[in-house]
Formats: sequence, structure tokens, C-alpha cells
Amino acid sequence: ADIISTVEFNHTGELLATGDKGGRVVIFQREQESKNQVHRRGEYNVYSTFQSHEPEFDYLKSLEIEEKINKIRWLPQQNAAYFLLSTNDKTVKLWKVSERDKRPEGYNLKDEEGRLRDPATITTLRVPVLRPMDLMVEATPRRVFANAHTYHINSISVNSDYETYMSADDLRINLWNFEITNQSFNIVDIKPANMEELTEVITAAEFHPHHCNTFVYSSSKGTIRLCDMRASALCDRHTKFFEEPEDPSNRSFFSEIISSISDVKFSHSGRYIMTRDYLTVKVWDLNMENRPIETYQVHDYLRSKLCSLYENDCIFDKFECVWNGSDSVIMTGSYNNFFRMFDRNTKRDVTLEASRENSKPRAILKPRKVCVGGKRRKDEISVDSLDFSKKILHTAWHPSENIIAVAATNNLYIFQDKVN
Repeated sequence: ADIISTVEFNHTGELLATGDKGGRVVIFQREQESKNQVHRRGEYNVYSTFQSHEPEFDYLKSLEIEEKINKIRWLPQQNAAYFLLSTNDKTVKLWKVSERDKRPEGYNLKDEEGRLRDPATITTLRVPVLRPMDLMVEATPRRVFANAHTYHINSISVNSDYETYMSADDLRINLWNFEITNQSFNIVDIKPANMEELTEVITAAEFHPHHCNTFVYSSSKGTIRLCDMRASALCDRHTKFFEEPEDPSNRSFFSEIISSISDVKFSHSGRYIMTRDYLTVKVWDLNMENRPIETYQVHDYLRSKLCSLYENDCIFDKFECVWNGSDSVIMTGSYNNFFRMFDRNTKRDVTLEASRENSKPRAILKPRKVCVGGKRRKDEISVDSLDFSKKILHTAWHPSENIIAVAATNNLYIFQDKVN
């Protein structure tokens, strides 16, 4: 139940939220820098924990709805409270996280224990006062957006107008207003009239960071569609269609499975889209649809292992990818608790490992190498000894600093640039 299923920094990077398989949301807050401990800045400690979703049962379809949190998205902070969206397979909730450090005392109609007093005994009028108390962090559900998805929700994305957001499942994308919970507007529907003709599903969707009318969604066929809500109310006809023609020499039984896109992310600038499929990360320029401008091999050494990865179902793993704050570096996960970083300017890449053994506080991560066949150097690890049960699917990058959060099954690792 404590396997982490999503990780997300808020817009300032001061808070980091994780969701897990048991429906819980844990929020970490960054420590403020103190004068005597300068290097402590950057440590995240638990700020609030709450149960976001409970397991439910759909009696009409005789289906259990699990409580696992699929995605968390923060809203920009408007006042002292924080707001976030969390979703499981069916229901999106808007949570308010706020602090209380005072409590009212001195009621007239109630006694100190909160019991109602007999009006006949009240002879004086008291003015209630606020007394300081220990800081409490409260999470309260402000909105529940339910009953709009027949299939499992795979992504939610807050629009740049901060009034609306979208939720996407396998075949449909819905647009919601934050104030209205009982209706949503269907903006994409790819469900065929006859379900036997179903050839692809929606795998991820995201709004443009600056243009509130533009969004993209990716499909299990490895294509990305950019839609413009100004063109028509139902965005079934895309504005742009991004697809890379397949190289016939690489064609195999697994081609279709490994070309399915597991994550799509706009760059902070809004100029590029990054997509992750099973073996690669690709960066697309919005102005060029016929091929990506950059392709990075995440773990090409697994190409020969696809058969066994298919048998143990790992080939269906959905890896996420993230940009750094300046869009110059991208990060994504792999197996054996490895995660990969690619520098887009220098074209250098590195493989790092998030594991208990090498994660002593302030220890420096050593780059790892995987060797394929032949002789193995002493610091390399062979493909055959990779542990496929240890995978890093979920990662997050601080919006302005080099601090990353990496979820390895039920452990959360936070790494930061070496501070002198």
C-alpha cells in the first residue's frame, strides 16, 4: 500500500507531494535555511499526510475501484492555503491544505468541553478570544469531481487560466471548471461505435503552459495530437499530428507495444513537447510534426531482452519523464533503480542509481554503466543481473533549482546539486 504512484513539486518547489497505492497523499515541506546550518537548506520533512481516496465498489459493473492515487497536480498559490488535485481511477478531488495555530475560546452558549449550557445559567456576556495553539496542518476536500469517466483516468492537467482543468481516461478527455462538480465538458472522444474496431487508447494528456486553448494528448500507437479548443467544441479533429515514421529494419513483434507513449510533457517555455516510450525519450518542436528533433536512448540494451520483458509484463511499465527548470536537461527512470539524465546542450548523459546502499546523506552519486555481453569491467553491471522489480517510474524536478525527487517503489529519494 505504500508503493509511491506519483510525485509532484508545487510551483515554488517549497512543497513536494507524493501519492501512493493506499490512497494516501504525503506532503513534504522544505526546511527554511537557518544561520547556523547553512547546508541544511533543501531538506524536506513531512508537512502533512492525509487519506485522499478510499477503495470503492461499483455495484452496477461489479468492479472494485482501487484507491491508488494516479496523479497529483498543484494549483498556484493564491493565499495562505495550498490547493492540489488528486485522482484515482475514477474520481478527482480538490484538496485544501491549510495551517491553524490559533483556536477560539470563551463561548457563551457552550462550556469548555463544548457541551451546550443551560440558557438560564448564563448571566454574563463573554467575548470569545483566539488563543495560540500548536501548529496544525489540516487537509479538507473542497470539491469532488466524480462520475464522469467510464474508463480509468490516466492524467489530469491544470489549465493556465487556473479556472479549468482536464482529466483524461483511455478513450475520452473531459474539461472541468473548478467551481462546478456535477458536470464536465467532453472535449475528446476517440471511442469507436463498435468497440471491436478499437485500435488505440489515450495514454497521457497535458495543457500548454501558457496558451489556455491548446493541449496535447498521446496515444498507444506512439502518436501525439495537438488540439486547439478555439477551432471547435469537440476536439476530435486535431490541429497538429506528431508521428515518427517507423524504421523498417527495427520492426519486430514488440514494435507496437514499445512505441506506446507513456508520458507527454510540455517544456516550461511551451515550445517543445517531450514524450517517453518504452526505450526512448523524444523531444518534439511544436513547429515540426514529421519527426522529433532529439531522440535519447534510455536503455537500448533491453532491446534484446524484450521477449522476457513481455513475459514478466515489464514491457507494459509506464515511465514518466520530466524537464528541469530551464528545459536544458531531461530526466526519466529505468530498471534496477537507475534513472537517466540527458543534457540537451552538451549531449552528455548519465545513469544514476537511487538505492539505500549509496544514499547516505550528502554522499555523491557515482555514474553507473550497463554492459552488454563480452567482458565486464569491475564497475559495470551486466544486463542479465538487472533487477526488473526495482523500477523508477515516477520522478519530479524542482521548478527552479537542481533538486530532484525520485520514487523507487516505496522509497522517496531527494537529490540535489553538490553544494560546496
